[in-house]
Amino acid sequence: MNAEVEASIRQNILWPRVSQNVKQILGSSQREYEKLVVVFSVKNQLRYKGNIVRTIRKDERKYYEDLLKYSRDHLMLYPYHLSDVMVKGLRVTPFAYYTSIMMDIMSQEKSYDSLPNFTAADCLRLMAIGRNQYIDIMNQCRSSRKFFRRRPVKELLPRQPVESVVIDHWWIVQTGYIVEEDIKICSVDEKKAIDRIIDRGPNTAGDMDFTVLHSLYRKGLVYLDVPIADDDFIVVPPLEGFVMNRVLGDYFETLLYKIFVSIDEHTSIAELAKVLEIDLQLVKNAVSMFCRLGFAKKKGCDANFDNLHESWKNIEQMSIMAKKPTQDQLLIDWGSTINDLISPVQMSSPDSCSLEGAETSGLINSGHSKRIAFLFDSNLTAFLMMGNLSPGLKSHAVTMFEVGKLNDESLDSFLAELEKVDSVAEGEAQRYFDHAIRLRDTIRFLRYNKDITTDPDCYGTGHGMDLLRCESLLGLDPSTCSRVLNKNYSLLVSVAPLSNEIRPVSSSVPQHIGPAIPEVNSIWFKLFIYHLTGNGPLSLLLVKGTKLRRLPRAFQEYDRLLITTWGHDPAVIPTSNILLTLNDALSHSAILVQAHGWVQHEGQDAYVPFPLLLDDRTDSLSLEQHSAVQRLDECVDLRHTCGYVTMLRTGQKSRVRRTEFVKPGNLYRSDAIGQNINDDPETISCFSDDLFSPKEPTEAGEISEQNFGQEADSTRPKDRPPEAVQAATAGVDSNPPFSPNRSKLVLDFSSSTTRGRPSSAVSSDAGSVEDEWVLLDCCFGIPLFNATVNQQVCHRIAVQKLCDKESLTELMHSNRKLTNDLLAFVSLHQSSPAFSDNGKESSYVMTSSLMSSMQVPCVPLPTQNLLFMDGALTVWDGQ
Repeated sequence: MNAEVEASIRQNILWPRVSQNVKQILGSSQREYEKLVVVFSVKNQLRYKGNIVRTIRKDERKYYEDLLKYSRDHLMLYPYHLSDVMVKGLRVTPFAYYTSIMMDIMSQEKSYDSLPNFTAADCLRLMAIGRNQYIDIMNQCRSSRKFFRRRPVKELLPRQPVESVVIDHWWIVQTGYIVEEDIKICSVDEKKAIDRIIDRGPNTAGDMDFTVLHSLYRKGLVYLDVPIADDDFIVVPPLEGFVMNRVLGDYFETLLYKIFVSIDEHTSIAELAKVLEIDLQLVKNAVSMFCRLGFAKKKGCDANFDNLHESWKNIEQMSIMAKKPTQDQLLIDWGSTINDLISPVQMSSPDSCSLEGAETSGLINSGHSKRIAFLFDSNLTAFLMMGNLSPGLKSHAVTMFEVGKLNDESLDSFLAELEKVDSVAEGEAQRYFDHAIRLRDTIRFLRYNKDITTDPDCYGTGHGMDLLRCESLLGLDPSTCSRVLNKNYSLLVSVAPLSNEIRPVSSSVPQHIGPAIPEVNSIWFKLFIYHLTGNGPLSLLLVKGTKLRRLPRAFQEYDRLLITTWGHDPAVIPTSNILLTLNDALSHSAILVQAHGWVQHEGQDAYVPFPLLLDDRTDSLSLEQHSAVQRLDECVDLRHTCGYVTMLRTGQKSRVRRTEFVKPGNLYRSDAIGQNINDDPETISCFSDDLFSPKEPTEAGEISEQNFGQEADSTRPKDRPPEAVQAATAGVDSNPPFSPNRSKLVLDFSSSTTRGRPSSAVSSDAGSVEDEWVLLDCCFGIPLFNATVNQQVCHRIAVQKLCDKESLTELMHSNRKLTNDLLAFVSLHQSSPAFSDNGKESSYVMTSSLMSSMQVPCVPLPTQNLLFMDGALTVWDGQ
């Protein structure tokens, strides 16, 4: 639906007062407008009274019946905000609603995954039907067929809500649809309770007998409202009982996820609605749903049993037991760790934690100091969920993924679970364990560290820290995301590397130590730094729709190529039979092809952490002194941000420009692009492995390599780095994450001898080290994949005071300059494709229009094939 039309409906604008632009969009059809009003009202579960739909649909009951049918057919959550109509008018309770949904999907033999996340969670709460129960009922239904008849599904479903359904003492009890027959089955106490509600109006649950209330609710004679006030504050602890199925995408589910990532215990409901620019009542409805499902609780609403009915004295224990799901009900195996989680969660919850020092911490409107936000992607949550790292860790991982946020108040229990993770595992599991341990160390470093505070005079003990998932933030409008970040955080720090499949968060206020703009996390940035430094592997960027007849000549001498499809992470693929793979990928995506392993050698990675050291203490053989790194520092500024530079050793000595490099200010020069290189490459000597010794490492300066995967492994390179990194060379990786099987190699620059040569001979080979290593990539943020690189980056952040105001100011200017230069570079290479016409047969033909996309992508796609070779970036001539 058009945004302007939707806005008119939300504002209850009648057809005569609709703007001319909206009328033009609808073809001046009043009937079409009224049709859209009804559709919008039903989809968004709008109340009949008070909305424009009442002027179009005259039958109120029929409208609500259509609304209920649409919600049921689309597996939406029960419209609790319309309970007065649904229960009293239509006599459809939440339990009856979800029973009909279960009957529908079971009769159609759909899988349990067809239920959206929140709907499945509410079904689990009321009916105790999780994944295993669903499968068991389906099996019973199938096995009970006799004489071509099957047992009705309704007979296998529960007839009442479960006895353990949770009711909080501050909820409001309302009478439902009660007839004379219902009264006959009630006990004396239940009749008195009903009479009391009818005579005195709605009652607070805590004022009623707990047993009687539960009995009435299970019989469907009362329903519950979860009241939320404008000045209420909400706490979101680690999720319990959440079911991870699928995302439906309806209006309310979208709203729930937006509020999930935005809410915190220091922001009132009214403030949250203002920050999100969402109707206050919609925010209240969403928060009410969170509290009803047990995913959130109202701050300051702990039970005072002196003011409650005497039957509520054991409610705390009963509530805990009610919230404890069985192992076979959930997607996650919680085991016996639920009891272990309850204590630390309560200890670190905002309800019981002390706000000591808040008065001196530069209070914002909500009464708390700004924090540091550590931005991560979904890959990290996947690592925490996969592998049996720690039984209690999965609840936090689910919270990080579904809520998109883990508050500082929950980090104590999170760190306690990370402490239980072993440092040694087998095979692929080692990768998950390493990320968990590095995450623990990074949180400890950033959290309440006075050396990295942005305002030491105001908050000398450092800042608190929240973990935020980038994908959840991107679900917000850019302006809304900016307001949320600016309100709660003083500094943003990204994990490195972020997946190429997401769009990194860009922010100048608060400052962001990470990718300045999304283009920095794209293929464009690789070509940009190659162009600036005149250094990099042989690279060819092919536009979408290109069709290769043969492998380009420059790549034919390589055994392995690094292939990066647009918007995805790279993979190493053998050159044998690669042509079919490339053409298949080019039919739907642009591709960057890069040299990786020359002849029978396989590419090796080395990592250079930054910020670079401010002095010359590094060894002359250190890759930090590599000319490409020094040139990159001059162009990009590696002194006021953090991350790592990836260097590649393909096995073939590089041929790069050594005397000069293109400065960012010369990006618009026509001669800065370079000319087509048509001369035949001269023969280059084979890769020399004089610096390698096939022995086990014995010192910290050595690197051991482990085999991770098979020859055709296509795992992302950035997420599968090695375990040990040589400190002297700032992180050399003899086993890149995408490497195939090979024998162990050891790189030792500190060894007294190398293949029988004295150390002086090694020093004389500084030029060969310079030639053999080329610039591959540059990532901004704090890496988690490698212990040594992580420690060096964190140490340099503290020592070089990256979070001081002066450094952040320099970072802002550097990011602004980098943004302008990079966007200018991308714009410069967005002209129409150029093809060589020299009479030679071209190795590619265009099969489709380059500009046929229906939507403009976030990062612009290339429109011409670009080749980086021998230190120069040119338009590929097709050979």
